[in-house]
Amino acid sequence: MVVGIRAWLQSNKKSRQAQDGRPAVAFFHPYCNAGGGGERVLWCAIRALQNRYQDVDFVIYTGDQGVTDEQIVDGARRRFNIRLPRPVRFVFLKHRLLVEASLYPHFTLLGQSIGSLFLGWEALTTFTPDLYIDSMGYAFTLPVFRYLGGCRVGSYVHYPTISTDMLNLVRERNPRFNNADYITNNPLLSAVKVIYYCAFALLYGLAGSCSDVVMVNSTWTLGHILALWRAPNRTSVVYPPCDVQAFLDVPLDEEEEQKGERKCHSLVSVAQFRPEKDHQLQIRAFRKLLDKKGAEPGGRESVKLMLIGGCRNQEDEDRVLMLRGLCQELGVADRVEFKLNIPFEDLKKELVEATIGLHTMWNEHFGIGVVECMAAGTVILAHKSGGPKLDIVVPHDGGATGFLADDEDSYAEAMERILNLTASARLDIRRRARQSVTRFSDHEFEASFLAAVEPLMGTLER
Repeated sequence: MVVGIRAWLQSNKKSRQAQDGRPAVAFFHPYCNAGGGGERVLWCAIRALQNRYQDVDFVIYTGDQGVTDEQIVDGARRRFNIRLPRPVRFVFLKHRLLVEASLYPHFTLLGQSIGSLFLGWEALTTFTPDLYIDSMGYAFTLPVFRYLGGCRVGSYVHYPTISTDMLNLVRERNPRFNNADYITNNPLLSAVKVIYYCAFALLYGLAGSCSDVVMVNSTWTLGHILALWRAPNRTSVVYPPCDVQAFLDVPLDEEEEQKGERKCHSLVSVAQFRPEKDHQLQIRAFRKLLDKKGAEPGGRESVKLMLIGGCRNQEDEDRVLMLRGLCQELGVADRVEFKLNIPFEDLKKELVEATIGLHTMWNEHFGIGVVECMAAGTVILAHKSGGPKLDIVVPHDGGATGFLADDEDSYAEAMERILNLTASARLDIRRRARQSVTRFSDHEFEASFLAAVEPLMGTLER
């Protein structure tokens, strides 16, 4: 049956090649119209490939419905300041619901992975490419395209679907967003979940090992993928693209002089409204900062928190409503502002005017928002884990480039410390931070990405 399916798909591919007269590279990105860092990687990767390979067609498998090709491309231009040199083809998938976490209240990882198999099958039978690249982390689609579609396959991994850190959380019975209280309070359920995670990790590793080329976005992700996929000779770090130049164009010294006269300092968070981004921690820490500021004349009015991010679906929008409710409950609603799905120019304006850039995700795989905050000239306050700790908020020229924290108290203390720094001390930190993030530019990403995919692109018949 497998041989028959493969022969049928190969026939479809040959018919398509005869009609188009050129090979096709397809990206699997069911949420390509979202506004997160993963989508920025997608658009920069396609732009780089289109500029390098003029005689290749590029396709995106997306599950976005109710939008046109032009609207998606225009959204990328507005959000990321990215313009493609020529059109890209979209294949609109009808069953994206199969990879929605909300469909699987239990055994979510397994459910979404099985769902991705069916969604990948829909993509493959609708359009069979020569080269397939999973750019969103659906590793279980890789064997589908490799063994059934006869495609060369590559992957860009933003975050491992499962990691040793997740296993340790369950073993330690530590409650997190992905480890419910009723499991942490029950030794038997915790033991069952450890077995489930170990079995899933084995399957995940087998699926990922099908990839001919593996790109990961950070040192943290590299360690986990090497442990799970065991393909060191095919794996490399390709830092994601950050539009640092757009922020670096703003004179830093002039900004600091203006901020010195400002009566209100803004703390800005840039992150999609997903549970792992832990916006609740930001709000609760900010409340503690306001409690400390309340004793000062006009202290409460001297700071505000701005949460900027994208909503992928109704679940994210519901989460924003919950966060607004939390602000009301904690009595900070008058000092917290939400800005959803805003254009790039508005994002740039808010970051340039901010004093502190805020990030709270535990074990963030990389942290494009962290880099953008540093490039914009904010003093970054990020979570003491993952990519921010290992790759981004690291010393430069012998000095600090930002601050790290890991709970409500340490975040509140760091916020207060930053605000109490002299303007010149903040300026020194911001200057070093700006100098350090040039290694995450679009240009650096394009060079690394093209070098990594060159072995795959060389196999295309043109």
